[in-house]
Amino acid sequence: MVTSCNSISVISLSTEMSATLTGSSFLFRHPTTTSFHFSVSKPNVVSQSLPSFSSSSSSFLSHKFNPVLRPCKCSYTAPVPTTTYEFSDGSSEMELRLNIGGLDIQSTRDISVDANDSSLAIKVLRSGSPLTLIETNPLFDRIKPSETIWYIDEDQLVVNFKKQDPDLKWPDIMESWESLAAGSTQLLQGTSIYLVGDSTEINQKVAQELAIGLGYTPLNTKELLEAYTKQTVDSWLLAEGPDSVAEAESSVLESISSYARAVVATLGGKQGASRRSDKWQHLHAGFTVWLSQTEATDEDSAREEAHKSVKDSTIAYTNADVVVKFQGWDPAYVKSVAQACLRALKQLILSDKKLPGKKSLYIRLGCRGDWPNIEPPGWDPSSESDVTLGTQ
Repeated sequence: MVTSCNSISVISLSTEMSATLTGSSFLFRHPTTTSFHFSVSKPNVVSQSLPSFSSSSSSFLSHKFNPVLRPCKCSYTAPVPTTTYEFSDGSSEMELRLNIGGLDIQSTRDISVDANDSSLAIKVLRSGSPLTLIETNPLFDRIKPSETIWYIDEDQLVVNFKKQDPDLKWPDIMESWESLAAGSTQLLQGTSIYLVGDSTEINQKVAQELAIGLGYTPLNTKELLEAYTKQTVDSWLLAEGPDSVAEAESSVLESISSYARAVVATLGGKQGASRRSDKWQHLHAGFTVWLSQTEATDEDSAREEAHKSVKDSTIAYTNADVVVKFQGWDPAYVKSVAQACLRALKQLILSDKKLPGKKSLYIRLGCRGDWPNIEPPGWDPSSESDVTLGTQ
């Protein structure tokens, strides 16, 4: 069995307001305790309109469903404080300019530029004491440290870098929420994002944050179902049971599977379609992110737990492209969870730049359930007795 989870990172939130990065682990320090893991897969752009769906499985599904999308008005704030430094990306080379006019630097020997492939620290000696001008770990992506040069241009320190990936446009020198949001649009290429997991509320809050950051349309299968049926999902669940709700949500997912530039929050719990392996064929139309709570108390344990879940494949959520594990939940840090999702997606897409086109092809061929091993046109999933939709 092939899984699409091929990149794993862990984030934890604990006390103190600082952030550090070690290898593929992202460590946040905050007043709560939370840890996250994620893994990634890539999208595509198809239709800008939502097709209707119909089915005969229930009274709800016997009618056509045309969800009305509310436009998402978003703005992007540049992450670079230009009064402190200026950053420009000129294809394979980048330039960073820092104002040092008021620092009374006597000699170039008073300047230290420490560049590694994913980190940068610039310090100056002032009155006999080191002063940090900039320190970022991680950088937005990787550089070639041996080809980094710097010089003084009047009252500015100028540092030139060469990227390891000349095709990737850097929005900023640092990896931050703002730069990830800006950079992800070029990587996603319009592919939608689906959030799955046992908590409908968490899925909704993270989806909303991602939609704002990316400028995508936020969609919520719970709201779409309730708006059409004029009843709550909870009352529907009591009246007809989880199978009926899951079947209806699956039809909603089919209806929006060709929609581009959307972040979709799905139902959590046993009534969610994503809880069932045979309901994943339309979820694979976009990048899927599994938001999963964990009992692990450290990053290594959380990562090991994530790897074990993916390997065992006993939970339908392991079909997801991205996994974010966290201990506890605090809505105040929803942006940290959203940032973890974007960072994981970036890592996955950069590891295989053909993923967006592959997602696009999957949609054009009709979301037949043959992800990630897409079969030729004309392939009929019903002819494959050993194929289970959404679990290949």
